[in-house]
Amino acid sequence: MFDTVVVATDGSESVKRAVDVALDLAGRFDAEVHALSVVDESEVDASPEQLQDELRTALETTADAALATVEERTGQEVVTAVREGRPAVEICEYVREVDADLVATGTRGRHGENRLLLGSVAERVVRTSPVPVLTVRQLEGASGGTGNGD
Repeated sequence: MFDTVVVATDGSESVKRAVDVALDLAGRFDAEVHALSVVDESEVDASPEQLQDELRTALETTADAALATVEERTGQEVVTAVREGRPAVEICEYVREVDADLVATGTRGRHGENRLLLGSVAERVVRTSPVPVLTVRQLEGASGGTGNGD
């Protein structure tokens, strides 16, 4: 059913559960795992020009660390990629390129009137992905929860 699973990660605490769920699912189907992290070009562009190179390097280092964390959480081989651009767009393009069957991402859950609000990146991926999207929110009381790839 699932031959290729893409895990979109930004390395935040809130995405760790999504990584674990996606890796478990991929293992059950013996699916190839791709871990993708996107350096958000809008963050770089919004920073002062003299800091852009330094910020880009820092964001690339964070992306590499996020991918290493995915690799450390599984015993299977993981194809890794770092892209630069708008996260939701890059995630969906990557999914098409590798002919993925599923993309998994974390989301920051916010409570209010019994509804879950997705983070902006997760919401855009859900709306534009050519394949099913597995969104996994952090459990109540879990540490972190300040980042979700927005």
